Amino acid sequence: MSPLRLGLLGLGTVGQGVISILGEHSGLLEERAGRPLTLTRVASRSAKPEVDLLGASFGTDPAALVQADDVDVVVECIGGEQPCLDLLTAALGRSKSVVTANKALIATHGDALHQLASSSGAGLAYEAAVAGGIPILKAITEGLVANRIEWLAGIINGTSNYILTAMAEQGQDFSSALATAQELGYAEADPTFDVEGIDAAHKLAILAGLAFGRCFDFAGVATEGISGIAPIDIEYAARLGYVIKHLGIARFADGAVETSVHPALVPEGAPLAQIKGVTNAVQVGADALGSTLYTGPGAGMLPTASAVLADVVDLARGAPPPRRLAAAAAPMAADDRETPFYLRLQAQDRPGVFARITTLLSNAEINIDAALQQEHDASTPGTTVPIVLLTRPTTRPQLQSALEQLEGLADQVDDVQVLRVESLKP
Repeated sequence: MSPLRLGLLGLGTVGQGVISILGEHSGLLEERAGRPLTLTRVASRSAKPEVDLLGASFGTDPAALVQADDVDVVVECIGGEQPCLDLLTAALGRSKSVVTANKALIATHGDALHQLASSSGAGLAYEAAVAGGIPILKAITEGLVANRIEWLAGIINGTSNYILTAMAEQGQDFSSALATAQELGYAEADPTFDVEGIDAAHKLAILAGLAFGRCFDFAGVATEGISGIAPIDIEYAARLGYVIKHLGIARFADGAVETSVHPALVPEGAPLAQIKGVTNAVQVGADALGSTLYTGPGAGMLPTASAVLADVVDLARGAPPPRRLAAAAAPMAADDRETPFYLRLQAQDRPGVFARITTLLSNAEINIDAALQQEHDASTPGTTVPIVLLTRPTTRPQLQSALEQLEGLADQVDDVQVLRVESLKP
C-alpha cells in the first residue's frame, strides 16, 4: 500500500518523541500498520538542527502544513486551544485525519471537532490526551464496548500525585514537595493547572464523555486542588487507615453525570492507594466485567509519543476511532452524593471542647465513625490541639450547616479542613 504521509505540528518534547519512535521502529510500525508511515513535513516556531527530521521538510508556518497536498494525517503536538483549534478545524475540513495529544482542546471543543470529522469522513484520535501512554481511551471505547460503564476514578495528574507521595513518604510540606517537583521537571514554573486540578479536569471530561456516551463537559467538572493539604492531614489519614490522593471521579446514573476532581481519603488497601510518584492510574467499574485498573506513565516524551503513534497506526490500517455518539446529560452534583468526611479542627486545649463539638454534630444529625484527639495537657493552658473526626456518610449540604456552626465556636480557632472519603465502589 502507499505510505501514510504525516505532517507534524510542534517540535517540543512530544513531537521529538514521535520522530524518535518513527525513526527507531520504522520497520515494526510498517509491519503493524500494513503500510509505511512517512514523515513528510514538520512545522514549528523555530528549527532544531539537532533533531533528525527523517527527511521531512521543515517550515515555520503550521497553516501551510495543514494545507499541503503531501500530508494525509496532521499530528498535533503543540498544545493549547489556539492556534490549534483553527489548525485542526482546517485539517478536518480538508478531510485530513487528525491525531492530537491536546487535552484542553478535546475537553472544550471535542464534540464540534467530532462532528466536523464525521461530516468530512476524516478520523479524529486523541489517545495521548489522557494518562500519557496508558491506552485508557481504547480500553473504554473498544475493550469495554460490551459493558455499561457505571463509574471511573483516576489519578490522572502525575505532578499532584508526586507531591502527595513526597509529603507522605518524606514528610515534606506542600511548598517543599512542589519545589522538588519543579527541580525534577515534574512541575511547571507555574504549577496552577496541575496542583489546582485543571489539568485533571480536562482529562476527566474526556474520560466521562467517552465512558458514558455524553457530551464533553469540562465546565461541569467540580474542581478542587491540593494546595490546602497539610502534612498533619496525611499523618492523621494514615492513622485512620487511609491515603490522601488527588482523584478525578465520574459516575453515571439515571441519565445524569457526576464529575469532580478533588483530594480524598482512599482506603490504604485500595488499588489507587498504591499508585505513587508521577505514575497515573484509572480504575473503571463496569456492569459485566466489574472493576479493572489501568496504570502506567502518565506523561513524558516516549510514553505520550507511543500513544500518538498508536492512533496513527489505527488510521493507517483504515480503522478510524469508534463513532462518537454524544448525548447531553444532566449534571449530578457531587455534593448530593453521600460519603464519609474527614474533618480536622484546631481547637483550644481545655476540658469540654470535644464534647461540645460532637454534640453540635449530633444535633445536625451527623454521626461520628472515628475520632482522634490529642491528650489534654494541663501544664500548658491556652494552647490549641488538632481534633480529627471521620463522619459516617452524609451530603455536603447537610455537613455545611454544621461546619458554619463549628467555625463559629469560641473554642475553634481556624477553618475546618474538610476532605471526602472515597470507597471507590459504585
